[in-house]
Amino acid sequence: MKFERFGTGIIKGLMVTLVHLVRHPTVNQYPEQRLNMSRRIRGNELIWSRERCTGCGTCAKACPQGAIELVTSTVFKDNKYNVETYRVDTGYCIQCGLCVEACPFDAVFMGYSYERAKYRRNDLVQTNDELLESPARPVSGYFHPEIAKGLPDQTLLVEKIVEKRK
Repeated sequence: MKFERFGTGIIKGLMVTLVHLVRHPTVNQYPEQRLNMSRRIRGNELIWSRERCTGCGTCAKACPQGAIELVTSTVFKDNKYNVETYRVDTGYCIQCGLCVEACPFDAVFMGYSYERAKYRRNDLVQTNDELLESPARPVSGYFHPEIAKGLPDQTLLVEKIVEKRK
């Protein structure tokens, strides 16, 4: 047995450790530095338009998990459906986007945000006014390219690191 190069594996391991020790970190300080998500992100929430919704129930039928519950009543004067309750259980929602694709009146949108963690299971159920669009709940460009044009470009962590080095 020859022991010509005894300890080279340990030296190689230490060299890798030293290289990574002096290298610029690739960590994003999350709460202070946020990255822009993809324009077509399927976030953790649904956004519902009360004005466009006719109560047809196509979105509820298209949901594979049964996370959408729609309660309607008929208005005899106009012979239309009146949406009394539109309820989405985001705990069961798998963010597949089938409800958005199925809606013939463009009344359902995917949300742009992804921070929907809650401490209680009942807080994940959203009803009528909680589903409306607001500045805190922007609409995603998923399945709506006209909306995606107005959203900011996606930033990647690799681009942030390149900017810091320059």
